[in-house]
Amino acid sequence: MGASMTMQKGTNVAVPAQAVRVELGWHTSPGTPDVDASALLLVAGKVRSDADFVFYNQPAHGSGAVRHEGKRTAGGAVTDSLSVDFGRIEPAIDRVVIAASADGGTFGRVTGLHVRILDAANGAEIARFDSADASVETAFILGELYLRQGAWKFRAVGQGYDTGLAGLATDFGISVDEPQQAPPASQPQRTPQPARPQQAPPPPVAPQPPAPPVAPPAPPVVQAVRLTKVTLTKEAPSVSLSKQGGTSGALRVNLNWEVRKQFKGWGAKLGRAVAMHADLDLDLCALYELTDGSKGVVQALGNAFGSLRQPPYIHLDGDDRTGAVSTGENLTVNLDHKNRLRRVLIFVTIYEGARSFADLHATVTLQPQNGAAIDFSLDECTVPSTVCALALLTSDGNDLTVQREARYLVPQRGVSPQRTIDAAYGWGMNWTPGRK
Repeated sequence: MGASMTMQKGTNVAVPAQAVRVELGWHTSPGTPDVDASALLLVAGKVRSDADFVFYNQPAHGSGAVRHEGKRTAGGAVTDSLSVDFGRIEPAIDRVVIAASADGGTFGRVTGLHVRILDAANGAEIARFDSADASVETAFILGELYLRQGAWKFRAVGQGYDTGLAGLATDFGISVDEPQQAPPASQPQRTPQPARPQQAPPPPVAPQPPAPPVAPPAPPVVQAVRLTKVTLTKEAPSVSLSKQGGTSGALRVNLNWEVRKQFKGWGAKLGRAVAMHADLDLDLCALYELTDGSKGVVQALGNAFGSLRQPPYIHLDGDDRTGAVSTGENLTVNLDHKNRLRRVLIFVTIYEGARSFADLHATVTLQPQNGAAIDFSLDECTVPSTVCALALLTSDGNDLTVQREARYLVPQRGVSPQRTIDAAYGWGMNWTPGRK
């Protein structure tokens, strides 16, 4: 294949490949918003359903044709990639829009924004489009892959939106989950009715039409795609729950994990890995301190499962040994009583089945009943740790702040994991041996 083509806005180029990697790239520096790649699979200019939208919260299309591959950082450059397999695109789909959204600022603050189309088979660059004229936009259509006379082509678009990913998605027929907008939607339909009394016959008929329009929008709100995301990192480790809409109801904390299967070597090594996978038992726990000064722990050990309706307003679900995403270990905090909480430290211990967290890949998700989910991954464990501080919730009397800890601790010989984490965070409790 010859040299790649750097494109001007509005131009197109043939894509002679069975599958491509679509790579969005930009430079990162202090103050640069996070950028996310997404794709919309269209039939006659619109999606068929919300399932035709591929992005960070919905990373794979049902057909397997388009996948969100995730980000990579090297030096001061970041890429977010999508894979597109033309052989798996359903016959009805005639266009795949390639978009970018800015999280935490406008594209005017993003330098070096570009999209590259690479042949998935050999990595050769087929086309490149550099976007250089952004200002107030928070979402951008960088380009589109489209079908013309049985062959796929790529067109450089460079069209921006100042309404973010939600505005772009809605434009193509996606129903976006914005719970706060549900109540206002029903009120405008009631206000026009008092304005119709001048027409004497219609008033009896008028109350009936509003009822059907109010009912149908309800299901899409439940099933619509949720665009909000809060991923805590070392660089941005904390978030206010109220800023995410999580001010009341239940806050569900989930820990799920998978064992990194290690098949290097034979015999005992392999046997140990399989045994660990089968018998691993992690326990999600919480240390709490209430505003009245009382302190305690919620954990399976000693059957201290807590309570949602009375202090400590924290409850631990049953024990799970699989780490499955659908279950895992779950703990719930009652945010209706958040003004009674001073601080809550959520942590995990290895009860049995492993000597440390070294071979585990774990993800923590905090899902408020109202508001955006907050998640983070644990760093790779490089110490012989059996207890890990996950997140610290602290209250200022009105709002709870969630802080990512991801801190592995190594208990001294003869010291329990609970006593170890107590000492690290200065909780000051008396511990006695317990079992479950």
